[in-house]
This record gives sequence, structure tokens and C-alpha cells, in this order.
Amino acid sequence: MRLLYKPFGIIGGIIAARLGRKAFAAIWTKIDDAPPPRPGTGQSTAVKVIGAQALQASVMAGSAAAVDRAFAHAFHYFIGIWPKKPPKPEDDEQKS
Repeated sequence: MRLLYKPFGIIGGIIAARLGRKAFAAIWTKIDDAPPPRPGTGQSTAVKVIGAQALQASVMAGSAAAVDRAFAHAFHYFIGIWPKKPPKPEDDEQKS
């Protein structure tokens, strides 16, 4: 049944990428009127380049997590199982 989720995950990834790009563009226009600087061009300060890249990475990761969670929840609602197995709890005795 988990294989059935694979197409939903691919579609979710495409949606998350588009959503993340649009969200980053909207946030960046609030910060600066110019387009976000690229690392290899030398047209902006290092602080601005690193900040833009860090902001873009966090927005993309957040949108990917939100879309993945929404698709997994919908899959659980319609099919009755979660698409991914939960992590195994670690034994406290093995840590000691």
C-alpha cells in the first residue's frame, strides 16, 4: 500500500517546489526591491547573499514539509494507513 503513495509524493514535491518559489519571491520583495543576489556574481555583499540563500532554503524546506504532511494526512484519511513507517523507538537500556 505504501507504494501507492509514491505518485502522490511526486506530485506533492512538484507542488511544494512551486509553492516555495512563490513564497520566497513574495518574502524577498518585502526585504529588497532587487532580485535576490546569486552567490557567484559578486554584485552584492556576502551577508546579503548568504542571508538570501538561507532564507530561500528555509522557505523551501518549510513548504516541502507542509505539503508532504498535508498529502500524507489526506492519504491516511482516504486509505486508512500512513504512507511512511514511524521511527522505531530506541531502547533506553542500549544507550546506557
